Amino acid sequence: MKRVYIISLLIFMSWISLFTGVTDISISGIISGNNHETMVMTISRIPRLLSIIAAGAGMSIAGLIMQNISRNKFVSPTTGATLDSAQLGIVIAMIIIPGASIMAKVSVAFVFAIIGTGLFMSVLGKIKFKNSIFVPLVGIMVGNVIGSVTSMLGYKYNLSQNVSAWMQGDFSMIIKGNYEILYITIPLIFIAYKYAHRFTIAGMGEDFSKNLGLSYKKTVNTGLVIVALITVCIVITAGSIPYIGLIVPNIVSMYKGDNTKNIIMDTALTGIIFVMACDIIGRIIIYPYEISIGLTVGVLGSIIFLYLITRRSSYVS
Repeated sequence: MKRVYIISLLIFMSWISLFTGVTDISISGIISGNNHETMVMTISRIPRLLSIIAAGAGMSIAGLIMQNISRNKFVSPTTGATLDSAQLGIVIAMIIIPGASIMAKVSVAFVFAIIGTGLFMSVLGKIKFKNSIFVPLVGIMVGNVIGSVTSMLGYKYNLSQNVSAWMQGDFSMIIKGNYEILYITIPLIFIAYKYAHRFTIAGMGEDFSKNLGLSYKKTVNTGLVIVALITVCIVITAGSIPYIGLIVPNIVSMYKGDNTKNIIMDTALTGIIFVMACDIIGRIIIYPYEISIGLTVGVLGSIIFLYLITRRSSYVS
């Protein structure tokens, strides 16, 4: 699909997202200065739309970067322990810094996300049998161990409700004033675009990268920092949203190839459309109630993930 069609579809879906919800909002009402409709639009609908855009683009690009530096198509923040490590960092921040500000949570969670992702990458480096399915399973196991520690601390310090909130992604609570941390993802996306060609080379291996004069470790570390910070910002704002960084880069690469520079923008746009579609479905399927984005993405994402696994397995065999 040409990029102009993707952008047109994104604009159309954004329009639907802005005017879908329990409160009826009309263009005429906003133009005429209806205070209630204008307030709902500016305080709730627009922040929610911007959060969806940031989360969809950020997690998709984070997944693309991880797949390049790990040289595995089934690695992402979800299957690479990044998401679980970020959640653990948030809980630790709440324990050691009661009443911690958002920036304090981001800082601590970022450190834990870097450590957790680095732990997964170090384990990956020691694995000799690097089957495309086996590697993400190792990441899921590492993530589950970290998640168990998070749950234990949550129960011990009476933070289980907070832990549950971050375990399940949800855009319904996003309003003006509590989502602005997501703006950090914007410069990170531009940095990722600038380093895209280097990530492609790094994905060919350390020896190949060095032969081309590329600093392999610096490129990998830059990628891990981008992935960790994007993941932390999204988890703190909207909670855990699975599968985006896993399935979206795979879908785009099927049609556009594996050159990161060429597909990074299409990956971001496709991720936004996927998250937005899931959010709209969650808002209308049991209207006037709402299904969380984590559940909607989890159901659809798991179906697509199973398809990708079977397709990959048949290709390898």
